[in-house]
Amino acid sequence: MVPPTAPLEALDEGATLDLRDADREVAIAHIFDQHYTRLLRLAVLLGAEQDAEDLVSEAFYQLHRRWEKLQTPEAAASYLRSIVCNLARMRIRRIKVIRRHTYQVPDELVRSAEQQVLLNHDQRELVAALRTLSSRQRQVLVLKYWLDLKETEIAETMKISVGAVKSHTARGMAKLTGLVKGADR
Repeated sequence: MVPPTAPLEALDEGATLDLRDADREVAIAHIFDQHYTRLLRLAVLLGAEQDAEDLVSEAFYQLHRRWEKLQTPEAAASYLRSIVCNLARMRIRRIKVIRRHTYQVPDELVRSAEQQVLLNHDQRELVAALRTLSSRQRQVLVLKYWLDLKETEIAETMKISVGAVKSHTARGMAKLTGLVKGADR
C-alpha cells in the first residue's frame, strides 16, 4: 500500500491506493486520474457539448466539498456520475428556456477539439440519434450501454426506481431502433 502522503507519481501502474487512509486531496487526485475521461465522455453523450469540461470540473468540486459525507471513498465514482447526470439535465433545461426566449439562426453546431477527438464519425451519428431522445431515456441508455452499469446502479445514480430505468430503457431503445431503421432506408 502507498502511504497516504505519497504523491500520485509514486503510484506504479499496478499499485492501488487505499482511499480510506488517504487524505482528501490525494484521494480526489487519484479518482480524477481514474475517472475524468470517462466522466467527460459521459457529459458529452448526455448533451453537455461545449460545457462538458465545466460540468465534470463542477462534479469534482462538489466531491471535494462533500468528501466527509461520502459513506465510503469507493462511492465517489457513483457520486460523480450522479452529479454529471444532474448537471447535464439542468444545462439542457436552461438551454431550452434560453432558446424559447431568443431568436436562433439555424447553424451547424460547432464542436470543440476535445469533442472531435472523443467522437468518431460513426459515434457522431449515434450521438445525433441519442439527442432525439428525452433526457431521461438518453441518460439511462448511456449509463447502461456505455458505462455498463446495472439497473440498480442506474436507479441509484439517477435517483429513480428500477422500474423507471426499465421503462426508459425500453422506450429509448424502441425509438433508437426506429431511427436507425429509418436511416438505413
